Amino acid sequence: MIDHVSIYVDDLDAAKAFYVAATAPLGYTVLREFGGIAIGLGVAPKPDLWIIKGPVRPGGQHVALRAPGRAAIRAFYDAALAAGGKDNGPPGVRAMYHPNYFGAFVLDPSGNNFEACCHEAYIE
Repeated sequence: MIDHVSIYVDDLDAAKAFYVAATAPLGYTVLREFGGIAIGLGVAPKPDLWIIKGPVRPGGQHVALRAPGRAAIRAFYDAALAAGGKDNGPPGVRAMYHPNYFGAFVLDPSGNNFEACCHEAYIE
């Protein structure tokens, strides 16, 4: 089980605006802030996604958050693009991982690859 993940960004204000908007469809909110250094997002009571001002790693990082379903992933993707993210793979099945893997990928303002995914079979 993952306790938390940290993503390093060069512009904390731009990253905050992006991640607040992109993760809202997944139920995330800002739970902690350390003035100009770090922002902790998550589903209350504990942050599990930390955005930290610091050197961006070459090639960026990849973080995937589990979504409650495909509609939430589509909402994540739309919100992330509206907040300034760049498409890195629209919502869709990624059968190369497994037949039910559904995800969407965006690049944050610092170039990190941010994903929302689910693993359940799709039932209409």
